[in-house]
Amino acid sequence: MTVQKRPLLTRTWCVCLLAMVCCALWGSAIPCIKIGCRLLGISSADVPSELLFAGLRFALAGVIALTAASIAEHRPVRIKRGSLGMVVRLSLAQTIVQYAFFYIGVSHASGVKGTIVNASSTFLTILVATLVFRQERMTTRKLAGCLIGFAGVVLVNLTGDLGGAMTLTGEGFILVASLSYAVSSSLIRIYSQRENPVALSGYQFVLGGLVLAGAGACMGGRIPHIDPAGIGMLVYLAFVSGIAYSLWSVLLKYNPTSRVAIFGFMNPIFGVILSSILLGEAGTLPWQQTAVALVLITAGIVIVNRVPQTERAK
Repeated sequence: MTVQKRPLLTRTWCVCLLAMVCCALWGSAIPCIKIGCRLLGISSADVPSELLFAGLRFALAGVIALTAASIAEHRPVRIKRGSLGMVVRLSLAQTIVQYAFFYIGVSHASGVKGTIVNASSTFLTILVATLVFRQERMTTRKLAGCLIGFAGVVLVNLTGDLGGAMTLTGEGFILVASLSYAVSSSLIRIYSQRENPVALSGYQFVLGGLVLAGAGACMGGRIPHIDPAGIGMLVYLAFVSGIAYSLWSVLLKYNPTSRVAIFGFMNPIFGVILSSILLGEAGTLPWQQTAVALVLITAGIVIVNRVPQTERAK
């Protein structure tokens, strides 16, 4: 009797490695956005210019993803004409709605509360996949893993200001962005069964980026200062989006949504550590809290990804 090997992209070590690469890249985006905007003269209160910046970033990310996929396949990657609707829906959820609400929300919320609310996207992704799209079952194990992981996110942010009332245009908009991301994760899981997930990522980024850039420009957004280092940071951020989301989409194609989404709790950890280093704030980083938070998040990831004994026997 021959034992059929599991596909490489479904093996735990591979899922963990690629997901952690994505989270590290996304974590580096947090300080790099601040640095890039500062170099280009964009203030944190200038939402139209931030949308223009984000749109240029995502449009370029789409071009990068499509170019990389075309080189890998030795031919231009395309999607079927009947799949254009998938690109539009995915672009609305993943890029246009998510980042329009996210950038406005961040500008009206404290960094700490915004980070914690944004971390709810991992919860919401699993809830949407299990309760709305019925892609998998919600279990006590998955719920426990989410709660433990979320506790780690809250812990690493406890040094900041958690006071003050929640606002609709602040934390409320960030929550809308998180829900939009959750929907996009389930959509990419469904659509990638019919189309190349990297091609879907590339085309939706191009479309979403152009819409965001156009909206930002129409609202009066501009790039006040053209700086080579700032342009370099914009290009780096485009690579972050193009590479990370393409890898994430491939993982979602081959694995249950909850198994991949739980790694999203690592984004704030990488964000806090890399922000402290790149922004020169290493002395203010709560290393002990970060270490404990890392243990909690790792425990949550292990719990969600642990294969029950009954499933191993099959």
